[in-house]
Amino acid sequence: MRTALRTVVTGAVTAAALFTCGPAGATPAGPGVTARIISRTTVDGTDYTLREITIPPGQSTGWHYHDGPLYGYVEQGTLSHFDSGCASDGVYRAGSTIQEPAGPDHVHIGRNLGDTPLVLDVLYVLPHGAPFSEDTANPGCPFQ
Repeated sequence: MRTALRTVVTGAVTAAALFTCGPAGATPAGPGVTARIISRTTVDGTDYTLREITIPPGQSTGWHYHDGPLYGYVEQGTLSHFDSGCASDGVYRAGSTIQEPAGPDHVHIGRNLGDTPLVLDVLYVLPHGAPFSEDTANPGCPFQ
């Protein structure tokens, strides 16, 4: 499934994709969280970027939101996703997909509460030049 997803997404968003690697960015992620760009292209003012994100056990993405929608696939591990009301809004195991809506009214955090690395493939659909995420303060939850 992982290979099929990457093939479909990469084919859909790239004809002239740039294949590069880069560090995790824009989110106050926990120690050891890494990301690499698999594919990137811009079409009609929209950036399409496919990244692989790895979150070690016990770490998180940090609180954030996005300026465009995201589409993710859990390759390995389990993603525990929480909204700004501190409530779990989903637990996504390997093989699951997740969608995140855009905007500051959709603040969230992704956490790896398991004991194995969490690996996600994420397609960002963002206005050209927008960061992958916008940092926000913890909205008052007892966890980070």
